[in-house]
Amino acid sequence: MPAWVSDKQTDNGATALNWWAILGLSEANNLELGQVRGAQITAIRRFALARLFMGILAALGVFLTLSEQSTMLNSWFGAAVMAIGVLALPQLRHREFPRLTATRAELHEETTGLLILGLVWACLPLFFGSSGSPMDIFVIWAVIAAMMAGVSFAFSTVPLGASAFLVITGCALTYKTWSIGIELIDALSLIYTVALTAATLASGKTYVLHRYAQHALKEKTEVVSLLLREFEDSGGDWMWRTDPSRCMTHVTPRFAHALGMEPSQLEAKPLLQLLAGDLWEKGELPTALRTLGEKLKNRESFSDLVVPIRVKNEQHWWEFSASPRFDDAGTFLGFHGVGSDVTAARRSADKINHMAKFDTLTGLPNRLQLSEVLGEAMDKAEQWRGRSGFMMIDLDRFKAVNDTLGHPIGDRLLSIVALRLKSIMSDNEICGRLGGDEFAVVVKDVRELSQVERVANQIIQKLSEPYEVDEHIIYIGASVGAAISPRDGRTAEMLTRSADLALYRSKDNGGSSFTMYEAHLHVHAEERRVLEIALRKALERNEMLLNYQPVVNAQSGQIESFEALLRWHNPELGHVSPAKFIPIAEDARLIRPIGEWVLRTACKEAANWPSTVKVAVNVSAEQLLDSGFVAVIVSALSQAGLPPHRLEIEVTESLFMSEGTQAIAVLDRILGLGVKLSLDDFGTGYSSLGYLSKTKFSTIKVDRSFVQGAAKNAPESLAIIRAVVALADSLGMSTTAEGVETEDECMKIAQLGCKKIQGYLFGRPMPAHEARDVINNWQLKQQANAA
Repeated sequence: MPAWVSDKQTDNGATALNWWAILGLSEANNLELGQVRGAQITAIRRFALARLFMGILAALGVFLTLSEQSTMLNSWFGAAVMAIGVLALPQLRHREFPRLTATRAELHEETTGLLILGLVWACLPLFFGSSGSPMDIFVIWAVIAAMMAGVSFAFSTVPLGASAFLVITGCALTYKTWSIGIELIDALSLIYTVALTAATLASGKTYVLHRYAQHALKEKTEVVSLLLREFEDSGGDWMWRTDPSRCMTHVTPRFAHALGMEPSQLEAKPLLQLLAGDLWEKGELPTALRTLGEKLKNRESFSDLVVPIRVKNEQHWWEFSASPRFDDAGTFLGFHGVGSDVTAARRSADKINHMAKFDTLTGLPNRLQLSEVLGEAMDKAEQWRGRSGFMMIDLDRFKAVNDTLGHPIGDRLLSIVALRLKSIMSDNEICGRLGGDEFAVVVKDVRELSQVERVANQIIQKLSEPYEVDEHIIYIGASVGAAISPRDGRTAEMLTRSADLALYRSKDNGGSSFTMYEAHLHVHAEERRVLEIALRKALERNEMLLNYQPVVNAQSGQIESFEALLRWHNPELGHVSPAKFIPIAEDARLIRPIGEWVLRTACKEAANWPSTVKVAVNVSAEQLLDSGFVAVIVSALSQAGLPPHRLEIEVTESLFMSEGTQAIAVLDRILGLGVKLSLDDFGTGYSSLGYLSKTKFSTIKVDRSFVQGAAKNAPESLAIIRAVVALADSLGMSTTAEGVETEDECMKIAQLGCKKIQGYLFGRPMPAHEARDVINNWQLKQQANAA
C-alpha cells in the first residue's frame, strides 16, 4: 500500500494521519476523529453569513453584467442563489453552537454542497463565455477567480470539498479560455487552479493535523495528571494546594511529613501560618515569607521562591512554585504548587559563593574579588580625596617552566609565588591572582608614588629569587605595571586598563622591571582602537581592494597564477599597511567577513582570466577553522562560475602548531572540492614535515629570506632550498620562490629546481585591470611567438 494511503508510526509511537483520513474518505487506524471533524464543520460555520452575502453579491454582479446576453442567465442566477442558500442557511442556524463531534457522513454533507456549488459556477464560463464581449469574458474570469480564492480561504478546513470546487470551476474556466483561443489567460487559469488547489490541500492538512494534535495532547495531559498524583505520593518533592482563602486543602502525606505533622492537622490552616511557625504570632516574618504572602494575596504565579522554615527548631530552606487556579467561569479556586527542601543546596551555594571569590590553586582572592576590593578602595579614596593604586604582575619565563617541566610543577610554582606575595603585603595592600601567571595588588591608600614603587620593587626582588620545586631549581622573574586613581582612571575598569598598558611596557623592556602608567602609553592603544573602528566599516564603505601579483613558470616565463593581496585605503587614515590592520582584524574577529569578501572578489576576478591562470588566496587560521568556511568556498566558486581547480588556498605553517588535527580535517574537505592548497613561508617558523605527508599540498612556497641568501651563495640558504625542492618533488608538489627581484636571483632559483617564481622582477602587486592587461600582453606575445 502506498505510504500516502497507509497510517505511519511517528517517533513517539503515535499514529500519524494519512491523506485518506485527512480528506474524510476513510477512518484512521485506532483513531477517533469525531472531534476533529466537528472542529472542521464549526470552522466553516463561522463565515456562513459573510459567504452568503458575498456569494449572492457575486452572482448578482454577473447577472447584471451579462443580463442582455441570454435568457438562460435567469435560470443560472436562480440556481446559483439556491445553491448558495442551501449551503449557507443550515450553517447560519447552527453557527452559534460549536460541533463537539461529527461523523464522516456529516462532513461529506459539506463536501457535497461545495461540489454542487462548483458545478453551478462552472456553468457560467461553459454556457455564457463564448458569445459575450471581451469585457463580459473578463468579468466571468474575475468573478470565478475571486470565488475560487474565497472558497480556498473559507472552506480550507474541508479540503476535499474545497478542492472539488476548485478543480471543477478551474477546469471549466481553463477549458473555455482555451476553446476561444486566449492562450495567456488559459495558462494563467491552469496555473492559478493548480496552485490554489495545492495550497488548499496543504492548509487543510495543517488544520486537521493541528486539531488532531490538540486532541492527542489532551489525552497526554490526562496521563500526566495521573503521573502527578503518583508523584505526590512517592516523589522526592511534594505537592500542595490551597482554597480561595489561602488555607490548605487536600494535604498530601509528604507535605505533612516535611512539616513534622499529620495531614489532618494541616487541613484548613493558612499556608503562611504553617510556614511561619512561632513567628506568626510575633508578626516577625522574614522578607521571603512576606513576599510569599503578597503573591498569594495578589493571586500571582511564582517560581523557585526560597523561604526560610524552622522545623523542630532546625533551620531549613524550602523552595516553592505555584500558579493560581480558575474554573471555566473565571472563578478563583486557590493555588496549586510544588515544594521541595533545598537546605543542602543552600548550604552548598554558600560554600560555592565563597569559592567563587577565591582562587582554588593559590587561595588568593580571584579577579572578581579583586575588582570588588579595588572598587571599594577607589570609592573610599574619592570620599576622602585620597588616592588608591592597582598593580598588575606578570611572571617572566613562566611559560618555559610549563613547557619543560610540565603543568604540575608550574602549579606548585604558582602556589609558592602566592605565598611570597602574601609575605610582602601589609594591611594596606591586598594581593590576588587574575589567572594564569598574572597576579595583582590593590593598594588601598597611596600617600606617595614612591610607596607604590617600593612595593613593586619588593615584589620583583622577592619573586626573582630562586625556587626549589620537586628538586628542581627554577629561576623566573616578574614584570610590574601600576596605575594610580583618580589620575590614571576614575573607575576600576579604567584603572585596570591603565595598569595593563604599563605592564605591557615593562614586558617590552625585557621583563623584571616596573613601569608607572603614563598618558603616552595610551596613544598606541588609542591608535589601535581608531584603526579597529575604521576597519569595522571598511567593507561597507568599499575601502578594501585587491591587488594581484603574478606567479610565473621558472623555465618558460608563462603566467601560471596571481596571488590576491588585500589592501586598505581609508579617506582619513590613507593607505594602511596589512601588517597593521590584519592582526587587528584577527583580534577583533573581523577576519571572517573580510576574508569572505577577499575570496568572493578574487574568484569573481579570476573568472575573467584564461582557463590556465589560477588565483591564490591567503586564509588565516580563524577563517579555516570556521564551521562555515567550506560552504563559503563552494558559494564563491558557484557565484563566480570558477572551476575549483583554478582556486588555490594558501595557509601558513603556524596553523598546524595550534590546530593541527582540526586543520587537516578542514583542508581535506577543501581538497575534496577540487581546490588546490599551498603552504606559505615554509621553513621560516615551525617544522610541518609530518603534516606535509598527511595533507596533499600542490605548492610549497620558499620564503624570500632564503632566496636572497641563495643569490649570495649562503650555504645555509642553498641547502634549505635544495632540501625543500627535493622534498616537494618526492611528494609530487611544486615549489614557488617568493620575493625574486633580480635576474641573478631568478637564475639561481631556477638552477636550484624551483618550478615557479614570484616577485618584483615579474611584477609588483597591481590592481585588477592592470593584471588583466598583463595577461592580455602575455597572450599577444605568445601568439606572436607561435606565428
